This record gives sequence, C-alpha cells and structure tokens, in this order.
Amino acid sequence: MAKRLIDIDEDALAAAAEVYGTDTMKDTVNMALAEAAAVLHRRQALSRLRRRALAGQFDDLYDKDGYRPRPSIADADAGAAVR
Repeated sequence: MAKRLIDIDEDALAAAAEVYGTDTMKDTVNMALAEAAAVLHRRQALSRLRRRALAGQFDDLYDKDGYRPRPSIADADAGAAVR
C-alpha cells in the first residue's frame, strides 16, 4: 500500500465515516475506495449482461417449456413415492 499526501474535504470525510461506520481517516478512505471499485465492477458486469441480452443470448429463456419442461405425470408419481 502506498502513502499519499492529499487534501481531503473534511465534511465529505465525516459523511463517509458515518456511512461506513469507520473510526479512522485511513479506514474511511480505504472503504470508500473499495466501494468505488465494487461499483465499477458491478457496472462492468451489468454492461456485459446487457450486451449479451441485446445479442439475443437469453432469448431461449422466454420459452419456459424449452428450458424447464413441465414434469410428466409419471415423474410426479415417482416424486410422490420418494417422499
């Protein structure tokens, strides 16, 4: 971990400490940076899912019988016998 000398907005730091429940400046800044990185990763994942959806990769899921067929009567009877 690198040390940096930076100016920090005291009001923003206090608000972030309250949000994250941190006690030290170091913990608050590190938590805020980790949260920012997590937001970035979620945005990237959402963007990948959106591209896949626009490409039609999930279209098969509209037809529930196609990806999750209904059990037959024989399957239902077999399941009841197991219980």
